[in-house]
Amino acid sequence: MTAGTFVKSCSHTPCKLHYRKIRASADLPALSGIFAGLRSASILGGNAAKANADGFSYWAAEPKDIFEFRTGQTKPFDKLQKILSKYKIGDCEKGPAALPRRPVFCGGWIGYFGYELGRYIEKLPHAAADDIRTPLIRLCFYDRLIAYDHIEGDFWLFALQLPGDAEKPHDKLSGLERLLDESRKIRVPGPASADLAGIDFSRIRCNMDKDYYLRTVEKIRRYIYDGDVYQINFSQRFECDYGAHPIELYHWQNHHNPSGYAAYIDAGDVCIVSASPEMFVTMADGVIRTKPIKGTRPRVDETAAGARRAGQVNAENFNELLHSAKEQAELNMIIDLERNDVAKICTPGTRTVVQPRTIETYPTVFHAVATVAGQLRGDITFCDVLKAMFPGGSITGAPKIRSMEIIDETEPTARGVYTGSIGFIGIDGGVCLNIAIRTIIIKDQKAFAQTGGGIVADSDPQAEWDETITKARALLAGIQSVTCKTYHA
Repeated sequence: MTAGTFVKSCSHTPCKLHYRKIRASADLPALSGIFAGLRSASILGGNAAKANADGFSYWAAEPKDIFEFRTGQTKPFDKLQKILSKYKIGDCEKGPAALPRRPVFCGGWIGYFGYELGRYIEKLPHAAADDIRTPLIRLCFYDRLIAYDHIEGDFWLFALQLPGDAEKPHDKLSGLERLLDESRKIRVPGPASADLAGIDFSRIRCNMDKDYYLRTVEKIRRYIYDGDVYQINFSQRFECDYGAHPIELYHWQNHHNPSGYAAYIDAGDVCIVSASPEMFVTMADGVIRTKPIKGTRPRVDETAAGARRAGQVNAENFNELLHSAKEQAELNMIIDLERNDVAKICTPGTRTVVQPRTIETYPTVFHAVATVAGQLRGDITFCDVLKAMFPGGSITGAPKIRSMEIIDETEPTARGVYTGSIGFIGIDGGVCLNIAIRTIIIKDQKAFAQTGGGIVADSDPQAEWDETITKARALLAGIQSVTCKTYHA
């Protein structure tokens, strides 16, 4: 075990970061289950897919501070900037060599930004009904957390010593170590197999019927032909009863649909379970990156019984996505949109496409992705980044403002957390936020899952419908499984 103390100069009063590094064989689902039993828990990751994303999973609970901003209030970015500055750390020398060499979240804010926060950035209509009524922003400040390094195999315990702290840093770290020790004694039962084909959509409530969806896709195509937009991300929302603990659904998703930007947020009367594979922004060492997804094809489980042709089917779907002119054009439009957004906040000449179009493989789908990056200007704050880039272009369309107007006109209910962003904002300035797709909102014993896709001029309405259903199956299968409590040993 390695331990240490790192003193950083704070913009108000000194703030100390204390840490321990532990090599342990703790079960990650067990650790998630323990934290889910604590007040206002936040979990980021907890599955093997994190190794190919930002490399770390995080567990935190019992925050020192909570910030919420709701519809009807004013000046969200002034209020957000003030609360972020409350614990903000100024410039400082590099930390001890014992700390992780890669960027790591060692304390600060975890939470989400709802899609409709975009109405406070641009003047947009308010036609969609806000029936779930979640806060537009909810962030929790955590002064202690457990991090797991999926690359090195180490656990890190972090504790911040804040001004006026009654609890000693040693006690904070020891409390985290006890939770880690407790997780070694727990075995989480394996979830039932993923029955994606067994979803009876006739028993799932939806905010639109198929006829409305198909007619709306045609309406969007007319907007495109008329020159209003190039593409629109159009989505539909599914709703069903939910009687299990939300962490059970998180276990299911992390087992069957492990995603690099998965998240579990306990927001009191609302719980959020996200299996998002999409990164909205990361910020570290003055560099910002965004990684839009555009283009999806189904992927068959090659280990399932009766799936002899799975390998052939997957190869066909992979190649179809790879060579699809429609999907290539769709992603290229979003790359251009993101390049323009990044240019607003970056030093001229530094924005670049660091990863061109690439097909990535996930448990149930193939996705086409790209990465855009740039060097942030020195005067840029996190709120400036939000105002320049939120919400992500991959889930609005292009041009962004007109696309959002059409989304509000055609989608009958507010998106809420869906297609907003979930993640962390560190006190050292590090940021990692996802695009909240593959995300389920649980409230009042109901689960809400929303899926969509990009509509372009040559979109086939039936094919677009099929794509949203393919995406929904992976979410609804988990809800059905844990609600029925069909587990195997």
